[in-house]
Amino acid sequence: MTVRIRTEGEADRAAIHGVNRAAFGTLVEANLVDVLRRKAPQFVSLVADVDDAIVGHIVLSKVWLAGRDDLSIMGLGPMAVAPDYQRRGIGSALVRAGLTRCKQLGCQAVVVLGHAEYYPRFGFAPAVRYAIRCEYDVPDDVFMVVELEAGALRGASGVVRYDEAFAAA
Repeated sequence: MTVRIRTEGEADRAAIHGVNRAAFGTLVEANLVDVLRRKAPQFVSLVADVDDAIVGHIVLSKVWLAGRDDLSIMGLGPMAVAPDYQRRGIGSALVRAGLTRCKQLGCQAVVVLGHAEYYPRFGFAPAVRYAIRCEYDVPDDVFMVVELEAGALRGASGVVRYDEAFAAA
């Protein structure tokens, strides 16, 4: 199986919606992606393509650390892989490609609200280590951050705010 990670195209949107719906079992994440695509000020959307079929998708969108407008930070999520393609490394490939794209765009860090056992393999650590908290009431071990620029978060602290699309989802 050859997996190709690429930027989403307009023709991919229905398939992306379907992958998110199938992976999460609801329309919440699929609809969130649609709203972020239209409204987020900075948006990275990559797909995993196998034999011209979209089997995975990742979104990274701008987030804000209160009082630190000088930092460029993205939030990872949602990330989805079609159920028949899970546990084959596609999610990992999407995360690595997403982090690379963010670094190319000049982003200094990425946060994620996700599985505490999964994301550390990509360098994510609990954000509380940097005195950074999520605007949502979540356990410390599931809100994580990775620096894309060494030392970018030195002295940073505060609450990360997500795009308003997340509150509506």
